[in-house]
Amino acid sequence: MLDRLQSLEDRYNKLNKLLSDPDVISDINKLREYSKEQSGLEAVVTTYREYTTVTNELNDAKLMLEENLDDEMTDMVKMEISELSEKKEVLEEEIKLLLLPKDPNDDKNVIMEIRGAAGGDEAALFAGDLYRMYSRYAENNRWKIEVIESHTTGVGGYKEIIFMINGNGAYSKLKYENGAHRVQRVPETESGGRVHTSTATVAVLPEAEEVEIELNDNDIRVDTFASSGPGGQSVNTTMSAVRLTHEPTGIIVSCQDEKSQIKNKEKAMKVLRARIYDKFQQEAQAEYDENRKSAVGTGDRSERIRTYNFPQNRVTDHRISLTIQKLDQILEGKLDEFIDAMLMEEQTKKLEQIGE
Repeated sequence: MLDRLQSLEDRYNKLNKLLSDPDVISDINKLREYSKEQSGLEAVVTTYREYTTVTNELNDAKLMLEENLDDEMTDMVKMEISELSEKKEVLEEEIKLLLLPKDPNDDKNVIMEIRGAAGGDEAALFAGDLYRMYSRYAENNRWKIEVIESHTTGVGGYKEIIFMINGNGAYSKLKYENGAHRVQRVPETESGGRVHTSTATVAVLPEAEEVEIELNDNDIRVDTFASSGPGGQSVNTTMSAVRLTHEPTGIIVSCQDEKSQIKNKEKAMKVLRARIYDKFQQEAQAEYDENRKSAVGTGDRSERIRTYNFPQNRVTDHRISLTIQKLDQILEGKLDEFIDAMLMEEQTKKLEQIGE
């Protein structure tokens, strides 16, 4: 482990020099690549340097005990050894976590897709509740939300809403939301007071950069049509809505939220690129079933990951058997308790796998 840490520090130092190189500074792609790599190494290098300092101080203190010291000085040195030993153990655990394999998508923005599933209008209303929940969570983290496509229902919910969340580390937090969410409550339209169960699906896709997914324009069919739904004078009068079809994969994306056809096409391309990237990732991961067992759940959109029970004001995450009696707060975007627990579970699984 120490050899690996030393090599990471050497690489970090080399990156510092490269980032001062005029040739690198003038090359935007290299500058971005090296800056991102350096940022990813900073935490582990800083912790390793602190660990090295503590280790040296501990060795020096142990050597002092071999000298002829009076009782008072001996007690002071022993106390220092105890404190440094404890600090060293804590740093060792931190380093183990920092050295765990990282998801290369963790620092990316995300594209979220929420759809009402089983339950008709109630499922659409629940999809709206989930969108509001994630909006609040994004606001709490000072992330920016941008709606790409939405289809509302007459009762106020969403058949489907697709939106982007721009923020540092957004995917590292929100990737655990991927799957089917279930709600149990009495619908507003239910006169008998009976509890109904409905579901909505959440897909969380990392935003794919152009350098990661190269799309051939000849593979994409572009169709334009008049937008529909609320939106002012341009609705049904201008051909501003855009539908993109990626013919090799059959993936279709449409966008009509903007009045400008150009802006709609730009948004649709972001979603198309993300969906193709996700498709390739899913296909690659399918070849490594043993590795996927270490993840928390399969991430499959059909997997029921969480239940929101209104009568009992509780939310249960079925992947880690965690129940929290704060449904009202969670719907206001206070998701950290669940997300932190999922992160800890994933880290534990990875550590166990490394141990094996």
